[in-house]
Amino acid sequence: MSKKSNYELSVTSSFSAAHNLRGYKDKCEKLHGHNWKVELAVRGNRLNGIGLLLDFKILKERLKSILEGLDHTHLNDLPHFKKVNPSSENIAKFIYKQASKLLNSGEITVSAVSVWETDSSCAVYRE
Repeated sequence: MSKKSNYELSVTSSFSAAHNLRGYKDKCEKLHGHNWKVELAVRGNRLNGIGLLLDFKILKERLKSILEGLDHTHLNDLPHFKKVNPSSENIAKFIYKQASKLLNSGEITVSAVSVWETDSSCAVYRE
């Protein structure tokens, strides 16, 4: 698929979790939590026979399945985040990689994942 895609879809969901940023040297080094908001976007060039790139229901289900593994956890205790600091940037990349495994096909690719830890602070990961 070419870099430029004609269609992009996105859905949002949320999860609640605690984390602490190792090595931060300020308040966020201490255990604290967020109600994280996540946006998952996919792109593609072709619509199916009924005019859809992908059913929003499928996109929502895939995102939900990923976030269920993060919800109400201490992120630092999860295997991936024992090695990688659970910053918003790294959480966005983690969700992007998980979503890519579930959604990427010849027709559709994950284009970006945005993660808000507050209403005014967001990290985006894309490849």
